Amino acid sequence: MSKLINLKIFKQFLQSSNIGGILLFICVILSLIVANSPLADSFSTLLNTTVGFETDHIQLNYSVLLWINDGLMAIFFLLVGLEIKRELVEGELSSPKKALLPILAAVGGAILPALIYLYINKGLPTEHGWGIPMATDIAFALAVITLLGNRVPASLKIFLAALAIVDDLLAILVIALFYSSDLHYNYLFIALGIFAFLLLLNFFGVKKIWAYLIPGVFIWYFIHHSGIHATIAGVLVALSLPTNATDDESPLEKLEHILTSPVNFIIIPLFAIANTNITIQSEMVHGLTTALGIGIIGGLVVGKSVGILGISFIATKLKLCTLPEGANWKHIFGVGLLGGIGFTMSIFVSILAFTDPMLIEEAKFAVLIGSLFSGAIGYLFLASIGGKKKVA
Repeated sequence: MSKLINLKIFKQFLQSSNIGGILLFICVILSLIVANSPLADSFSTLLNTTVGFETDHIQLNYSVLLWINDGLMAIFFLLVGLEIKRELVEGELSSPKKALLPILAAVGGAILPALIYLYINKGLPTEHGWGIPMATDIAFALAVITLLGNRVPASLKIFLAALAIVDDLLAILVIALFYSSDLHYNYLFIALGIFAFLLLLNFFGVKKIWAYLIPGVFIWYFIHHSGIHATIAGVLVALSLPTNATDDESPLEKLEHILTSPVNFIIIPLFAIANTNITIQSEMVHGLTTALGIGIIGGLVVGKSVGILGISFIATKLKLCTLPEGANWKHIFGVGLLGGIGFTMSIFVSILAFTDPMLIEEAKFAVLIGSLFSGAIGYLFLASIGGKKKVA
């Protein structure tokens, strides 16, 4: 029975992510149209409008853009954290045999893009952006592979989802360790103290979701002021929530049910609208041929596909794991190409990596081009090897 519950959650996640991916694409197009129309200045003013309040002791007065990137995206990271923990406890990552291939593939697909970027940008002001091409966008990647229908094995979709989840975990670690600055340890220790309290609630069997979410708001506040990016708070709260492999729906599974649709249909589209608000300039098009642009596009298109394929090949030849049922090496290469759809996470890291507005815009534009190219080539490649034949 617990397997049926887990399968239901996974199917809901896939279905919501697929539709969310299509909505995400629409929002990207809409945002680009607005950014290159007479509405551009008005929309930019809206994004920079300050909302909130502050006192002598509390600072919660931020722009709409920051509330989206630091506030709403913390909820996105909460959902990602829930998915990661559930998969580790009772899903595709719950046993070494199941988990090893997507974990290794995700690592290979993260390290090689970063190395390619670093090689091209070594010693340049853009060197710090090495984390940009490491990420895979779950919603976009799953939306593309679902469009292929039964032309690819069902196991390949599960493999891609598991890989993308591990990829997100790696991206979270990179953000926490390398894209945080000016640490204020007093705030950090308070946040960790509250996190320890949540772990105690879990230990003593507290099942009420609100008992975790209310302290989670305070974790967000103190993490935000500590210098570590505030979205990490969502992951900490997710890790504290209790789950199980029994017939009963756990608090973690219940919260995941609640959050999946709002995140995929509201939060991620809002993030896309706010952060792909790119007014295309000649410098940005030229930027595609600079070290920054080549590093991002090369990392996403070449690094992801070769990294995922290469580490999977080595792992299977060493008999550490096996390929997904019904899949062959062409399928794995195609999944690697879809892994190059970096979008949400890659744009997020771009914002954290640079302070120069033009570099941020050039990085975003390169991410868009690289992700579009990876998605299109990946779809066409998998469609060409799948044909119209139904794959069991």
